[in-house]
Amino acid sequence: MLRLYTHASCLQHDPGPAQPESPARLRAVLQALDHDRFAAIDRVEAPRATREQLLRVHTPEHVERILAIAPDEGTVRLDEDTLMSPGSAQAALRAAGAVVAAVDAVLGADGGQAFCAVRPPGHHATPDRAMGFCLFNNVAVGAAHAIAEHGLKRVAIADFDVHHGNGTQDIFAREPRVLFISSHQMPLYPETGRADERGVGNIVNAPLSPGDGSYEFRELWESTLIPKLHAFKPQLLLISAGFDAHRNDPLADLRLGSEDYAWITQRLVDVARAHAQGRLVSTLEGGYNLLALSTSAAAHVGELLEA
Repeated sequence: MLRLYTHASCLQHDPGPAQPESPARLRAVLQALDHDRFAAIDRVEAPRATREQLLRVHTPEHVERILAIAPDEGTVRLDEDTLMSPGSAQAALRAAGAVVAAVDAVLGADGGQAFCAVRPPGHHATPDRAMGFCLFNNVAVGAAHAIAEHGLKRVAIADFDVHHGNGTQDIFAREPRVLFISSHQMPLYPETGRADERGVGNIVNAPLSPGDGSYEFRELWESTLIPKLHAFKPQLLLISAGFDAHRNDPLADLRLGSEDYAWITQRLVDVARAHAQGRLVSTLEGGYNLLALSTSAAAHVGELLEA
């Protein structure tokens, strides 16, 4: 069973026309999934994350700061890349809440997989800072919930966004119950993710060079990252699904195609089947060319649907 979690509030986060992380991104994904091929997906309205859920990975000061910012109009700038509009706080609560609800669902009696079509993205948000378009760290909130409420001892997060998930790494760098593995372009924002950043042995970074494409990406995952996942034997697999390593994405310089996202999804589904009874939750991160994003997300969700 594949569930799709989303909410109309996620379209109300509007950082302005100059920002690539726009409501049009989510519209493009949802339109791509509004097709007969995806008719069997169980579509679920994402709930709001609670303060308790957010506080497992964020400081009280950060949570209160984000929830307190509610401009009547226009935007409030948190840093060069990260802005909030009147609807941003509610969008962020729904984005994090979607992953929590998806975790509860796949760890329930029916199992299965879930895709969270939400924004703002999350993997750059650190315990005490919003950055890189991200307000709350959605995938981290979900991982912490799986540990706290379901008693899991091994949760893996696989991140194939072109930008390194520095916030996720910061949150779990000293948490051996979470394995964080990432492929990403270097050098590139946020200038983290070196191979020697290992946490307590639970962080595996595999940088790619500008211009790398399908061969390098698949070789890196096949030879390095997938074996690490199998060795960890996760009870739940979470995915930070960024589609900005696509050759047409304007914010980076890798050369993947939608077929590569289908391939990596197949390989991650295999890991979930081998160790987690197929239980897998994916959440949308980056992807800023609308056509590339829509085709890549459809390829990803198509493979989850067939799992």
